[in-house]
Amino acid sequence: MSNDYRVIEENLFGRDYRFETGKLAKQASGAVLASCGGTSVLATVVASRDRIDEDFLPLTINYQEKSYAAGKIPGGYFKREGRPSEFEVLTSRLIDRPIRPLIPKEFSYSTQVIITVMSSDQENDPGVLALTASSAAIMVSDIPFDGPIAGVTVGRVDGEFIINPTKEQAEKSDMDITVVCTEEALVMVEGGSKEVSEEAVVDALIFAHDAARKLIDLQKRFIDGIEVPKREVKKAEIDAEVSEAVAVFAKDRLRENIIVDSKSSRSDLVREVLSDMKESFGDRFEEKEDHVGKAYDKLLKDMVRGIIVNEKVRPDGRDFTTVRPITSEIGFLPRTHGSSVFTRGETQAAVVATLGTAYDEQRIDALDGDITKSFMLHYNFPPYSVGETSFRLGPGRREIGHGALAERAIKPVLPPKEEFPYTIRIVSEVLESNGSSSMATVCGSSLSLMNAGVPISGAVAGIAMGLIKEGEEFVILSDILGDEDHLGDMDFKVAGTKNGITALQMDIKIKGITKEILNKALNQAHEGRMHILSKMGEVIDAPSNELSEFAPRILTMQIDKNKIKDVIGQGGKTIKKIIEETGVQIDINDDGIINIASPDGESCENAKKYIEDLITDLEVGKSYLGVVKRILDFGAIVELKNGKDGLVHISELANERVKNVTDVVNEKDEVLVKCIMVERDGKVRLSRKAALDENIADYK
Repeated sequence: MSNDYRVIEENLFGRDYRFETGKLAKQASGAVLASCGGTSVLATVVASRDRIDEDFLPLTINYQEKSYAAGKIPGGYFKREGRPSEFEVLTSRLIDRPIRPLIPKEFSYSTQVIITVMSSDQENDPGVLALTASSAAIMVSDIPFDGPIAGVTVGRVDGEFIINPTKEQAEKSDMDITVVCTEEALVMVEGGSKEVSEEAVVDALIFAHDAARKLIDLQKRFIDGIEVPKREVKKAEIDAEVSEAVAVFAKDRLRENIIVDSKSSRSDLVREVLSDMKESFGDRFEEKEDHVGKAYDKLLKDMVRGIIVNEKVRPDGRDFTTVRPITSEIGFLPRTHGSSVFTRGETQAAVVATLGTAYDEQRIDALDGDITKSFMLHYNFPPYSVGETSFRLGPGRREIGHGALAERAIKPVLPPKEEFPYTIRIVSEVLESNGSSSMATVCGSSLSLMNAGVPISGAVAGIAMGLIKEGEEFVILSDILGDEDHLGDMDFKVAGTKNGITALQMDIKIKGITKEILNKALNQAHEGRMHILSKMGEVIDAPSNELSEFAPRILTMQIDKNKIKDVIGQGGKTIKKIIEETGVQIDINDDGIINIASPDGESCENAKKYIEDLITDLEVGKSYLGVVKRILDFGAIVELKNGKDGLVHISELANERVKNVTDVVNEKDEVLVKCIMVERDGKVRLSRKAALDENIADYK
């Protein structure tokens, strides 16, 4: 890293951007302090000096938020930042995915990018700024990098596209899509939308690319003149003799075994050819064994791609647009609130929906303040789903990322909290995987929600699209297999309803993704999505009319905001009493909306009646059931069922003259009284003798 101080500032998209290097973290390979408005992130990158004998790029991305950035002290007992939050993990993935393909895979030095949010104005998103800052930090380092890249978020309000929308604009926007680009092409897309059209998505991506070029130009001017020699990377050349020998032995046999319907059978046959080939070679290439494996992998990749492009046949025998066979089942688990099994080819997901109350909401301590989530979608990818074993210590970054994508796809169709006041958790267990398990999760989630009786506005389906591009010729593949994802040039996941797109994710491995390719991929994805939705509709086409008998019942009522204090009572005494007596959970918001939850509806109704009595003003001339709370010399204080109390004067205890109050009533006695006066100061006068002719049983 050059220690020369360099700074550049420019106003873009109505905000002041600033990049600075040569002042902070000067022992890192590269470091840039990037600012947008009052938000600042420090991006650092370090590559070790010692090579690692591994055949992959050892790159780690860590995005971390510090509470001090927003003038906060962390919550919890330890009062310091702990394990990464879900947002930090997702942002780390968002940065990793576009950067990794642009560093040569032969760069076998342990490399770590750490981005620290040091200041947050809670208006400008530090996550999208971190993308561009990471690029700038690598550009000023000695790490070879085919950049720069830049990231922007595109929204749309009232039909107008907006780059990096503010919080207020984001709330009104019908799309929220993060786009990462080089100067020439899109590299990565991640985001969601509220059932928008394919045409609108393409226009948004083109608009975002034009904007990102301005940040790329800013980086170019920023690094202009910085002389930091990049480390040399030796391209791994495969020995020509080995390549020829591998092709002679394996080409014809691979040609026979590439097109096989079953993933496991295809893998076994391919491994068998490799094993036979190595046995045939004997000691011939003993010192070039790694060249044999690489030559075989390259031959296999080239043959599969060539067969797809030239012969129009895929590894499992399908054409380009056919979706694998689909089967679905709902309600297969007897005690869950909603469940489904969605199977597409050799990919299968069991998805379970659980309904809870406001007490089950997830509470998150974020830079923007404490927030709650009433909808969660968790994705699990156990090793048995691909016939493997592994040591597991909770969800990995990939699982968190796939869960977030599926959650984004489902969220737009959920009912408003005011209409359906439940906390919803969906868990997807991937049971088998051969491509696009995240999109199977989307389909299964939609089915399980409808099975649970959640009134979603429409079913959601997802499909993964692939691309094979050879020269100017390209083909788009619908519903890609794992092999097609691995060997192809693009992984493009699209989810949505019959009305439009709700989520998309695109990772591109090559340059030159044109508008024509984007249009074709989205239109082909639309056809595939409609087919999948029709198959799902054969199992269930609308939410069930009834919730599961095992789901909690939630009753919602609205009261005057001025009456909230009456329901809560002094020190929460009244609401605690209601909960104890009825066995319900009660949640009251500042607008006077009360949600009453219980395993059975009768308890909810009892609590509702209790609250209605509590907030209803006493009527003069009406009788009420109460309990003697306190004995006085001149009467008794009676607490009514609605929590209010009043005085029964000794003269109002009985028709005859009463000498001692305890001759008629004692503490804890149940009595029927009539309201005879409500004074200006709110004090209530009650009479027992006025209600003696009435039957106390009628008021119980």
